[in-house]
Amino acid sequence: MRKKEIMLAMIVLSMGACKPKTAVEEKIRLITLDPGHFHAALVQKSMYENVDSTVYVYAPKGPELEQHLQKIESYNQSTENKTSWKEEVYEGPDFLEKMLSDKKGNVVVIAGNNLHKTEYIKKSIDAGFNVLADKPMAINENGFETLEKTFKAAKDKGVLLYDIMTERYEITNALQAQLSQDLGILGRLSEGSLEKPSIEMESVHYFSKVVSGKPLIRPYWFMDVAQQGEGIADVAVHLVDLAQWGYFPNQVLDYRKDIELLQAKRWPTSMTLPQFTKITNLTAFPESLNPYLKNNVLEVFANGEIDYKLKGIHVKIKALWDYEATKGGDTHFAIIRGSKSNIVIRQGTEQNFEPTLYVEPLNAADRASVKAALDNKIAEVQKEYPEIQLKETKLGWEVYIPKAYREGHEAHFAQVTKKYLSYLEKKNMPEWEVPNMIAKYYTTTQALKMATQNK
Repeated sequence: MRKKEIMLAMIVLSMGACKPKTAVEEKIRLITLDPGHFHAALVQKSMYENVDSTVYVYAPKGPELEQHLQKIESYNQSTENKTSWKEEVYEGPDFLEKMLSDKKGNVVVIAGNNLHKTEYIKKSIDAGFNVLADKPMAINENGFETLEKTFKAAKDKGVLLYDIMTERYEITNALQAQLSQDLGILGRLSEGSLEKPSIEMESVHYFSKVVSGKPLIRPYWFMDVAQQGEGIADVAVHLVDLAQWGYFPNQVLDYRKDIELLQAKRWPTSMTLPQFTKITNLTAFPESLNPYLKNNVLEVFANGEIDYKLKGIHVKIKALWDYEATKGGDTHFAIIRGSKSNIVIRQGTEQNFEPTLYVEPLNAADRASVKAALDNKIAEVQKEYPEIQLKETKLGWEVYIPKAYREGHEAHFAQVTKKYLSYLEKKNMPEWEVPNMIAKYYTTTQALKMATQNK
């Protein structure tokens, strides 16, 4: 009898060992898959409670993997926020198949070549992994169709698929969204028009930049829109997300009913060979970039503009890439036009390239009531951020945000990751997140389709 019990126990243990890891286990173990973008490393710029310090990296051999590991090591050696990650690396052409079969972790972090990203996401979900993916999760219509099916597969398997939306954690964006929900401050959000949309956002990025204190070396394919994606399907994702998250909070969006694309366009940023060499360390343009060369100048279709209606409200999104900033760095502009006030973020020379939030009443008759509503709202905000104040300007008020509350783009990756890990642990992701992610990628990929048809 005892012998039969032992044999039964061994069978049960064997079945458990073969079972795919479709749920979060007691300890979260990260896998980094093909880290071709520095965002993969930024996820590990902090340590996290209940996350194993060993990270399993699967990637092809090459400079992108080396640069990723160097960044992780720099965080481990940091004197300010020292980490203690241990990278267990598998490198080889079969890295994806090896990761899927090894099942050493339960959360896959994906930030790299966008041509393969949707495929990586799908195969990871199909194998029962949770996925935290950098944007964009899809860069074209075919990718969107695959992504939509993958979200359904994730639900069926009980795993969590989520994208890294760092801009939600930038304090001026968060406060602009909060103020815009107060009818006493903004007034009514009207439908707007193509010429004067109610929600308008513009983001300017730069190919040449400094990250974690060092000049950023980009892979050559970052300038290949077939692999990286065009700006209208890449950076624009953040802006579309802010429009949905900030101004229609906690609302489930159905892209079939709530989104109406009106027009879209795209145009290139020109890059000379010396400029290309500076950011890639390559002394010649690779053959794959030949379709984008004109007189030995690379044309990267990194710029795009989308005009659409979101639940009947006119929205304009503009994503721009220049080569290098003359001053400052990436910039963000956003205006919410209401019947009483405009709520605006500016980040130019006058703001010393810091994103700065303003409330600007439209009529003198509304000024006193807007100020009273704004005072009440700021009093609420001060419960969390006591040093935030109002400063009077010619057009209204600046919401003064001390530097202590400005954590910076790199720190936002830890905030997104903590939110994701919380959703994993508590299984409490809001019901609107998944349909709104689907709506977001529908907007960007359909806008790209429209823009390329309007040559």
